[in-house]
Amino acid sequence: MKNKKYRIKKYPGVYGYDSATKRVNGRPDVCFYILYKIDRKNKTEKIGWLSEGYTGQLASEVRAQRIRQARHSGQVKTAREIRADRKKHNRTLSEVKKHYFNSERGKALKGRKTDLNRWLHHLAHLETKSVPELSQLDIEKIKRTMKINELKPATIDHALRLLRRIINHGVKYSLCPPLAFKIEFPKVNNTLTEYLTPEQAARLLYVLDNWKRQDIARMIKLAWLTGMRRGELFSLKTDHLNFTHDLITLADPKGGKDVTIPISPPVKELLQQQILFLQQEQERRKKRYMNTSKPSPAWEDHGYLFPGVHGKQRKDCSAVNRIKEKARLPKSFRPFHGLRHHLAVTLASSGEYTLDMIGELLTHKDSSVTRRYASFLPEARKKAATRAAEILTDHTKTGEPAQKIVNMERAYNKG
Repeated sequence: MKNKKYRIKKYPGVYGYDSATKRVNGRPDVCFYILYKIDRKNKTEKIGWLSEGYTGQLASEVRAQRIRQARHSGQVKTAREIRADRKKHNRTLSEVKKHYFNSERGKALKGRKTDLNRWLHHLAHLETKSVPELSQLDIEKIKRTMKINELKPATIDHALRLLRRIINHGVKYSLCPPLAFKIEFPKVNNTLTEYLTPEQAARLLYVLDNWKRQDIARMIKLAWLTGMRRGELFSLKTDHLNFTHDLITLADPKGGKDVTIPISPPVKELLQQQILFLQQEQERRKKRYMNTSKPSPAWEDHGYLFPGVHGKQRKDCSAVNRIKEKARLPKSFRPFHGLRHHLAVTLASSGEYTLDMIGELLTHKDSSVTRRYASFLPEARKKAATRAAEILTDHTKTGEPAQKIVNMERAYNKG
């Protein structure tokens, strides 16, 4: 006789029947079934035996899952899930921004302070809005306001890209949904190339040679002779100098991976002078407070070649603006970045360096960045064109003599 199914209490749609032969804990084993309806058709599915670890509750959960998948493609949400989803969609940009800047990546940003200022000055009015509340109109208002304030397209571009980065961060960490539209960035023509005339360069060198703080003067001269970036100079340590092979290691540069640049004789002299200055400065600090009751200020020796306050990494150098003013350089000239451009332009104009060589010296990761200096290669191009003409002319001399070719043509015509 076939075993009779019976309803499992507390669990709608769940049934079971007792085995006539198998037993569990002294009682008949139970096989669980579920019954549900799809497209007005009854479906029956065996779940499993009590001896296999199945229970009425587990069978009920499987039944609920089957119904959910059939009716809603698995997208049915509980009340708790709905509340969490609503909170996610209503989270303000202020919360997302805080999470971004307080994250591990946000704290390690080299331009963290600059980005915080960008948000404060150009994007702070959006803080009370959630991402779904943002519209194209908000983006256009940002563009228009910044343009009215006579800010450059590059500044507008940086602000909008910061907004996009923060929203993408929120999406990655399930803090907010993606932006419903694509942000259109302004066209940026950011190929300004700064360089000094011979007269300006001579004035700058004179000011540096006579500047009271020669350690600062040496730092600017090093930027001039190597094209090192401002941040690379500030983070440069004595451990990064290899005088055996005449190499400087740029640790964690803009491109990411450590790179090396060569040390020329004038650069080597500057570096050795600065190392000697640091040693003498250390002795002066000891003697300065030797016979006084006043305690010497705390000094943390981190090995920086151009240390900042109390030996920590330098964050800024206000003296460069005074030096620029003293040398009567253009107001638009950016001392560190401008000297980097000046090096590249000078090398390109000499006609002795190719763009690849210049890019190697400036540690460019992308050759397209170096292409901006192509217009300063007239001598190199002239030499290349002249040499090409010589090669082509010499090539013709190795061919058949002209008279022999004429005689061959006459013989052919007579035949």
